[in-house]
Amino acid sequence: MCLKLLHLVQTNSGMQFYKIAIVKSENLGHVAGLARRLDRLEQIKQQLKNEKGKFYPFKCDISDEDQVIATFKKITDILGPIHVLINNAGVVPSTDLIDGDIKKWRQILDTNVLGLSIATREAIISMKANNIKGHIVQINSVAGHVPMDFAGLSLYPASKHAVTALTETLRKEVNRNGLPIKITSISPGYVKTEIISRFSSDEPTTYFETRGGLEVEDVAGTIVYVLSTPEHVNIKELTMMVQGCDF
Repeated sequence: MCLKLLHLVQTNSGMQFYKIAIVKSENLGHVAGLARRLDRLEQIKQQLKNEKGKFYPFKCDISDEDQVIATFKKITDILGPIHVLINNAGVVPSTDLIDGDIKKWRQILDTNVLGLSIATREAIISMKANNIKGHIVQINSVAGHVPMDFAGLSLYPASKHAVTALTETLRKEVNRNGLPIKITSISPGYVKTEIISRFSSDEPTTYFETRGGLEVEDVAGTIVYVLSTPEHVNIKELTMMVQGCDF
């Protein structure tokens, strides 16, 4: 049984990445979707009921280690070993460093860095145990390569820089251990989703909305592309943004 596991961000925008990816691909097979809100996953399941791939919703908070471990075990018990993990979880609560909210700092790091790392570990454990030629795709950000100078966006780039370093370190670690697992970082610029509405400052909102952004279809298509490369090809980093823009 071929399980394609896509770990989803806990927002409608993240669900759109998944929904479009499964519609675009004819080879996704069984797909497990994780999110904190099960009702959103059930909506996606209904919307995809006529597609070739079959969707299985699982409630999980990616920032909670115990939940992640238990959910991955449940998935593999029900559906079999994991072949692909797409880490699309990420949060951007508005906070600065000079007078920032440490609860928001923890939320960013627990989800964007530690949650991603735990999910990656659990997926690779399954791949190793079953001799799977797997693929880990981390949905990173342009902010993971270039710090951004906007009020309320001080810690988010640091979390994405961590993803950049973790992804490349993971690739080297996988190679050192002789594992047949591809590691890819996809770094989009601004994508037109609901996440921008959460900023407490108008500065980043105005900047991005006046310059246009990528569509979720653009990112989903890129996910499908990197998964479709020949066995000997590993795209380790793919950065994408709107033509003429810096972010």
